[in-house]
Amino acid sequence: MAHHFATEIPPHLSMWQRVREYAVPPSMIEEAAARRAVGDWAGACAAARVYVDLDLRAVRDRHGTDLTARLRQDLRRLAPDLLRWHMPRSAPDGRLRPGLTLTLARYRRPGGAPLHLVVRTPPARADGGQHMSLALWEGPGSGSPGRHPHPHPHPERRFRLDLHRHLWDADRVGELAWRCGVDGLRSRSAPDPGHPPDDPFPADATEGRVGLDSCWAVGRWAAEAELLLRAEGLPRGAFTVRLGSRSRTVLELVAPDDSHVPALRPLPEDALPPHEVAVLPVLPEAAARVLPDLELLRAGLVPAERLHPLLVDVLAPNGSASAGSSTRPPGDPHRVECRGEVHRIALRDGVLTAVDHDRDQLRREEMLVALGGPPLPCLRAIDAVHRAPEALPAVRERLGHGDVTGAFAVLEGLLGPGAILRDGPLRDELDSAMARRLEHGLFRSGLQSAHLAAGDAGSDGVPGARRARSDHRPRLERRTPPSVRHKLSSRSRPRIGLLP
Repeated sequence: MAHHFATEIPPHLSMWQRVREYAVPPSMIEEAAARRAVGDWAGACAAARVYVDLDLRAVRDRHGTDLTARLRQDLRRLAPDLLRWHMPRSAPDGRLRPGLTLTLARYRRPGGAPLHLVVRTPPARADGGQHMSLALWEGPGSGSPGRHPHPHPHPERRFRLDLHRHLWDADRVGELAWRCGVDGLRSRSAPDPGHPPDDPFPADATEGRVGLDSCWAVGRWAAEAELLLRAEGLPRGAFTVRLGSRSRTVLELVAPDDSHVPALRPLPEDALPPHEVAVLPVLPEAAARVLPDLELLRAGLVPAERLHPLLVDVLAPNGSASAGSSTRPPGDPHRVECRGEVHRIALRDGVLTAVDHDRDQLRREEMLVALGGPPLPCLRAIDAVHRAPEALPAVRERLGHGDVTGAFAVLEGLLGPGAILRDGPLRDELDSAMARRLEHGLFRSGLQSAHLAAGDAGSDGVPGARRARSDHRPRLERRTPPSVRHKLSSRSRPRIGLLP
């Protein structure tokens, strides 16, 4: 008989658990809330590491005061820390999805395409600091080839929050209760096998299709699809749901008349030609999947106190018991067996030192180590902590999500503010984080192209336009396949020469 082990945490929940712990630190939330409380929306964006790439005066001169007033009202309602909390993430590290342009709001104007208030994430090469930027997208061809061109300036249909303002609008957070099915969480912690949620896929229609797990909000697809089609100006019709990198399904919202609740009907793969399926409305990711916070609460992986303050009253009004932490208190010293005794290593005068050795003895031992002698166990433990401390994974996560202040707070609490870093994994992580921030600064300043294949500026001054040179030969790398290397380096190719 097979043994039954404890259920492992699904990978996507493990990722979101780390995201909730490190991606939006409490210090960012508090500072952004304080700025937003006094009406300083630009200061709140700066606290949440969100650049503002729009000028309200230029918008007023170009589009009028009415549209500018609506835009300014949305900017005052914007909670940038809440927006960062709900931004799409990429597995497995949980960082912001790179190179993304996401619509927050649309502003209709007479005689033209609607304007989009968008938030953008930098490309993967320049994601140091995990910054975002706010901009106004005026339609195709409106992107200005300015200082920091974006690789994907057009809004992504799959990732849009203009239909989910409760994920970034501080005044509409209360809508999250009925938009995300919080009532089901309050009534029961696990799905009832006797009353499963509505599944738009009958048994005969699921043949050959990948099964859907609990992370898909299938029971909400009909209501969300109705909002989607209504925003597109369609009363009923077909739409698509992306289920994976190479998998999607086509559904149709049908109802006998307006008095009946619409239902979903799956369409066969050959019901519509591919070119028509490509232009169908796409159900946003925020509507297709269950809110990660709900999954974490149901699984008991995150206590209610760790949620965003704007979400606690909505998702967990009664609170939840927080699990005890096994983290060592900051004042608890390390204990090392040294010369048959147990010695302590703790912070003294801002530096991690061996408490049970006097300074003269430590100075002599350090000189012996410099001359090649064996170090004391206490000094060996201090050196190991400086090179690869136990908190290195937490420091790495904070640096990866751009929380440099939090990472240095952890290091100062462990090593002391007067510590001198030594060569090792810790210093390598800090150097790598600094290099990534420099890459992001080059991208923002326009000194680095947004595309990997783009070259230097051409004669027209447009970044990334490579000048064609007749004597240019591609550089061979070690990873170049042998067949390609032979073709590029061979001199037996036809040449054009002068006639005798």
